[in-house]
Amino acid sequence: MPTVDVSPDELRRLTGHDEKDDEELKDDMFALGLEYEGETEDGDMQLEFAPDRLDRLSIEGVARSLRYQYGDDRGIYTPKPNDPDWTIAVDESVPDERPYVTGAIARGVNLSEEALDSLIQLQEKLHATMGRKRAKGAIGIHDLTMLKGSSATEEGGNSIEYVGVESDGDRFVPLDADAEMTPDEVLRTHPTGEKYADLVSEYERYPAIYDDLGLFSFPPVINGRRTEVTTDSRDLFIELTGTDQWTIDKMCTIICYALDARGATIEEVEVEYDDHTLVRPDLEVTTKSVTHERIETLLGIDFTPDEVLDLLARSGLSGEASEEGDSVVYEVEIPPYRVDVLHPVDIVDDIGRAYGFNDLSPRYPDVGTVGGRHERSQLEDAAREVLVGLGFEDLLNFHMISEEENFSRMRVEPETDAGAETDVVGGGTPAAIKNPYSEDFTMLRTWALPSLMMVLENNTHRSYPQDLAEIGLAAQVDESENTGVAEHRTVAGVLARHDASYEDAKARLQAIVRNFDADLETPPTEHPTFISGRAADVVIDGETVGVIGEIHPEVLVDHDLELPVAGFEFRLDALE
Repeated sequence: MPTVDVSPDELRRLTGHDEKDDEELKDDMFALGLEYEGETEDGDMQLEFAPDRLDRLSIEGVARSLRYQYGDDRGIYTPKPNDPDWTIAVDESVPDERPYVTGAIARGVNLSEEALDSLIQLQEKLHATMGRKRAKGAIGIHDLTMLKGSSATEEGGNSIEYVGVESDGDRFVPLDADAEMTPDEVLRTHPTGEKYADLVSEYERYPAIYDDLGLFSFPPVINGRRTEVTTDSRDLFIELTGTDQWTIDKMCTIICYALDARGATIEEVEVEYDDHTLVRPDLEVTTKSVTHERIETLLGIDFTPDEVLDLLARSGLSGEASEEGDSVVYEVEIPPYRVDVLHPVDIVDDIGRAYGFNDLSPRYPDVGTVGGRHERSQLEDAAREVLVGLGFEDLLNFHMISEEENFSRMRVEPETDAGAETDVVGGGTPAAIKNPYSEDFTMLRTWALPSLMMVLENNTHRSYPQDLAEIGLAAQVDESENTGVAEHRTVAGVLARHDASYEDAKARLQAIVRNFDADLETPPTEHPTFISGRAADVVIDGETVGVIGEIHPEVLVDHDLELPVAGFEFRLDALE
């Protein structure tokens, strides 16, 4: 989950609540869904938050949410931007792979050291999440006073150009450098260029942004040193390029709100494409509808319409109530920085948080049945107890994963024919997210062993042996299912030690199966994740339900593991 470093003193200043001590701030932020994870060496709080609330990637966004919670602010706030004086002209030479650009200007911003650090953190956090490590969207922030725009129109104004350039084209001095370089030299010799070279190395022409003095930005790689932002900068030019207009527009909006909180005046920028012109930043307010009945049903509380409207205002939203037949419907306005509100349920969640989830009173449901544990849950607990008894450490990993972790790093090729049967455990067609916020979580995992290997990779500094196990969800596309996705619970375990072997893993697997009075067979098989000749199918009561073996050296090396690892995985329902 993303984390943000927040100075408690700066947070008190931005919220206007100097009387709050650190513990009170932690409690208040926890009510917002921000969990305290520890402190940095400088004494800043490290906060973990749900990745959908990207407006809280900066201390300014956190402070805004707290001010709404405290009742200091109410309803929607939208900055009132000045009319555009600058234009970004998009040239036809721009690479087809990165055709979109947007921007804004912030004037009169007070950039203290804390404000500049927060701006840099927000930029990098947006890159890592919504921008997919700059692949989908990249941000450049420049000192406006160091730019010289060409004449945009006969009436005046300033213009810069977004163009495509040759790899050995114009030279410029990039950040953290003293000599001029071509774009190709930046990718080959500059540390930042080497890090992000893969994003543009296959382009025929590289994206670049020019003013009247020459090249000053090489997106998505690096800015020029000429326009570097410092604490002395007061007017900022913000430009974003990417593969999707909506994504970079929303990233730009979040940055503008953060700078507005620092006293900046936002100024619009015109973006001129061949066939249309946009005025940015996009500060349009959207609306969604939700019924009074749905709010009460989901939260289990009786509200009056006035109470709902009050809670909406305390959430940073605005609403109007109207009667439609026997029900009350709320037309709710959503501020432009809220990229997470996709469904009426998201509005109900905001109302619940403003009311206080801790203030909800539990009650028995109005049904004539007696609750009890589901048979699957009982089976899962029994299997988990056996695993712990065998010395495994029980884990709970994310069900979401990246295709690289699930397939490539495990030497597994995914099935490309949706719903087709595959003989390779973990090789099913993945249920992928169409527009993920992060490259680290793009699909539901098809098996659990990759998750365990990632834990081993992150714990090479810990002592061995490390015996890890997990019982969790796995899924793959199956068009025969009503949802189009087949889900199942899976049992996975790994043994990492200097003498780990197939026999060790099988001994533990045999003990697990024996505890459930089932028969185990392990006929030899081939699986790309395991060493050839040291792998077998897991056959329980005559049905092939998994795989067991010694992890292939290539997989170990890719996960920075220097000890052998043996592992197994099988379907939980095979133990029924």
